Amino acid sequence: MSDRADSNVKLLTASIAFCLLLSVWAPFAWAVDVPDSQAPGPAVVAAEAASADAPAQTPGLDKGDNAWLLTSSALVLMMTGPGLALFYGGLVRKKNVLSVMMQCTFLMAMMSIVWALYGYTLSFGGDGAPTPPKWIGNLDHFLMRGVQAELRNGNSHLPPHPVYTTLPRMTHMLFQAMFFVITPALICGAFAERMKFSAMVLFMILWGTVVYIPLCHWVWGGGILAYGSPNAVVGHGALDFAGGTVVHIASGVSALVCAVMLGKRLGYGSEPMPPHNLTYTTVGAALLWIGWFGFNAGSALQADGIAASAFAATHFAAAAGGLAWAIMEWITRGKPSVLGTASGVVAGLVCITPAAGYTLPMHAILMGLAAGVACFLACTKLKSMFRYDDALDAFGVHGIGGTLGAILTGVFATRAVNDVGKGKPLGLVDGGDLIFAQIGATVITWGLALVASFVILKIVDALVGLRVSAAEEIEGLDLSQHGEEGYIFI
Repeated sequence: MSDRADSNVKLLTASIAFCLLLSVWAPFAWAVDVPDSQAPGPAVVAAEAASADAPAQTPGLDKGDNAWLLTSSALVLMMTGPGLALFYGGLVRKKNVLSVMMQCTFLMAMMSIVWALYGYTLSFGGDGAPTPPKWIGNLDHFLMRGVQAELRNGNSHLPPHPVYTTLPRMTHMLFQAMFFVITPALICGAFAERMKFSAMVLFMILWGTVVYIPLCHWVWGGGILAYGSPNAVVGHGALDFAGGTVVHIASGVSALVCAVMLGKRLGYGSEPMPPHNLTYTTVGAALLWIGWFGFNAGSALQADGIAASAFAATHFAAAAGGLAWAIMEWITRGKPSVLGTASGVVAGLVCITPAAGYTLPMHAILMGLAAGVACFLACTKLKSMFRYDDALDAFGVHGIGGTLGAILTGVFATRAVNDVGKGKPLGLVDGGDLIFAQIGATVITWGLALVASFVILKIVDALVGLRVSAAEEIEGLDLSQHGEEGYIFI
């Protein structure tokens, strides 16, 4: 084993050991009887008093809301595995299929632990306060304190969310955890077939901490981009229902930085690199479509009319995106493809994500059509023009589709669907000026993702190196990084 490889193993082992130590210590630290003198503040007390007839463990709990959010959490997790794992796995060459699936599966595990340890508290700590933290969440929920069940005066108590009072804080934490899992997995599409696994692990921990967590707080935790927040720095704040900025722009732009900094795959542009199994990709796209209902409609955080509207908008945008991409191929190439249709579906889903709970279904169709065309052009013309190797088009679909969706939210958001502004006009269809805040939030997200991803990649490169050797790349990452093969026919 080389000195660098040995240092990689030691670094990763130390990181995992530290996480395990915190996980073992946490239950002893927080499993204590909390006396009334240490009870939560007024917001939580009000939530607990919301319903005298609710179950004793979590006063105010609405079983329907809770069941819907738990189901949505499972749907969003399914988007990473098997959804994204199959979608991306089918697009690479067969010698790399397991490497992509391993990345998705490993991230499901690793990012979940990071979220439980400190990700949730830095994203949402203080979100129920009259003036939430401006830049980053506080440590109220470090190691899930105030989230997991506790003894209060000898009785079991599961803390409610101070804002969404019909939900336990635990359910909110789980739902948001699934977003933290899938977002870095989306980036893997840009550096597929050439990044070291150890580099991927370190990059994702740092990226989740430096990019995702602050951005999540800015948009959903009452920070500088949150609509209606006293901390808003662009107008009254921007609207992002389910992750146009937090998930798609952040991951897509970071994917572009990764693709450029790692360089092209060996033989890119001179050797054919067709997807090895489009059946995987098609099944993965279908699972993503289904899971996205949890992603978007679940973001209503209640089983209500807004959830129903978001569900409808999500479905029709996906359908329109698939049709638009297929038609563009039909016009330009003479034949529509299953890969193009699947990619168009995902493009429509990406575009509608920030607008899902604010937009009428008919407007969602327009957004889906626009996304199908724009992302098709990004993945063909733009990519060819600038000659970057975004292996699985993470930037072309998520970066471009997310940017388009964030801006179009400023056009189509209407109080007829969600009167989040309490009577104030929202998008251009309402006669509002939201679009300026949407553009501002988009620019800020692009800037954070570009700069932070560049710096993180430089750090990771200095520590463990970014790219596998030429020999390892030719052999394939399945064997060189994991010692396994995806297909063994005996």
